[in-house]
Amino acid sequence: MRIGIIGGLDRNARELQQLARAGGHELDTHTGVVAGKASAASLRALVTRADLVLVLTEINSHNAVKLARRVARVHHTPLRILRRLSPGHLAAYLDALPANDTRIEHVA
Repeated sequence: MRIGIIGGLDRNARELQQLARAGGHELDTHTGVVAGKASAASLRALVTRADLVLVLTEINSHNAVKLARRVARVHHTPLRILRRLSPGHLAAYLDALPANDTRIEHVA
């Protein structure tokens, strides 16, 4: 499963990617900065190609959250809004997901 994470701190990206890979998943990250056209386009692309998107609100712009929700709704991509996401929380979340099951309830 391809999982996208929008927002949060860059310093956790490598550890989060390793956790996802160990669980049989691919992980893409975006900082949540959508100030320029390229940044907004890369956020749209992440949501479009993901099987599940996790949007972190603690460190993220309101515009990024709104854009992610809009794109997820259009592309029927399951999206979860979370305040924050530690590596431990991601590991627990991934343990609860089957590695090849993309049938996740849409709550956007």
